[in-house]
Amino acid sequence: MSSLLVHNIGELVTNGIGADPLGIRRKAAVLVEEDRVAWVGPAAYAPAADHRIDVGGAAVLPGFVDSHAHLVFAGDRAAEFAARMAGEPYTGGGIRTTVGATRAATDDELRATVRRLRGEALHQGTTTMEIKSGYGLSVADEARSLRIAAETSPETTFLGAHVVPAEYADRPDDYVGLVCGPMLAAAAPYAKWIDVFCERGAFDVDHARAILACGQAVGLGVRLHANQLGPGPGVQLGVELGAASVDHCTHLSDADVEALAGTAHSDGFGTRTVATLLPGAEFSTRSPYPDARRLLDAGVTVALATDCNPGSSYTSSMPFCIALAVREMRMTPAEAVWAATAGGARALRRDDIGVLTPGARADLIVLDAPSHLHLAYRPGVPLIRQVIRNGVPQ
Repeated sequence: MSSLLVHNIGELVTNGIGADPLGIRRKAAVLVEEDRVAWVGPAAYAPAADHRIDVGGAAVLPGFVDSHAHLVFAGDRAAEFAARMAGEPYTGGGIRTTVGATRAATDDELRATVRRLRGEALHQGTTTMEIKSGYGLSVADEARSLRIAAETSPETTFLGAHVVPAEYADRPDDYVGLVCGPMLAAAAPYAKWIDVFCERGAFDVDHARAILACGQAVGLGVRLHANQLGPGPGVQLGVELGAASVDHCTHLSDADVEALAGTAHSDGFGTRTVATLLPGAEFSTRSPYPDARRLLDAGVTVALATDCNPGSSYTSSMPFCIALAVREMRMTPAEAVWAATAGGARALRRDDIGVLTPGARADLIVLDAPSHLHLAYRPGVPLIRQVIRNGVPQ
């Protein structure tokens, strides 16, 4: 069994049990055996290993967990972005533009986009990335989108209910029947999760409930786009259905926050339904940012993700989202780093990622900085010096 010792770590973020939320250890080392963390402790007591990486006093963190991304698409919507920056409001209507381009693309063209964006994210420290469908919106195109996504990530999400495509514009009930029937049957073999864009102009609460229930019936976990464009029933529907995560959460009522807080684990450590916040979308649409402080103070588990997509958040950078969360959403740097690592893992109901404790997957990032604080302190600076994924330096 091959082993790797990462040592001379000035600040190690473990997200394990400790005196601070990040479980920080100083002057530390991590032993990796195959693809798992085998030991964590003081560098002075580090065991022998086949290979060693001296990080020279730098900070080491768990790899980022991006639990909300839309990577399977063709084309871009740069002109739409420019129009928004000139004052046009974001309504989600541009999704259909991407649907047309995606349907016209070849498998290899879609595959190349996924690999390019996944590579970008990896170089910026993202070692786990959820990938949604949602730009095919036909039986064949949703199935192939998920098949291509599954080549890159085990965390794949069927989002056939992204918007109602143009050919069903006057027949939304018929489209919901297609999603629940032939489309789900074709997509489910390649998907782990099911998602719905539950918003005015997309899918109402009754349609969303029906679609998600059909996904649950075939063994898919529930995720939900909720309360992005305005107040609505999405968050409470997610809680009702036991969703792993409700995403965006930009416009929340007191009842929404109370519903999320009511999913608290019996040990008092976080909530079963995670609020995944996507500040890149607010940045790119000039919309109000979610109030992360309100959620955190209520005891709700918060995750951060990029929402990488060609229309409303064309970024693959988790460090950028951390900086936005600290500057615009009233999160501390420690809270934002936890949300981008362990929080994302909770949103995927995983306990083997987002942490650096014995038995966890050996996903580590080395910063070109002495502390995690620099991720928010130095926005826009490429601070990821090295990525180790599944125990292998990238």
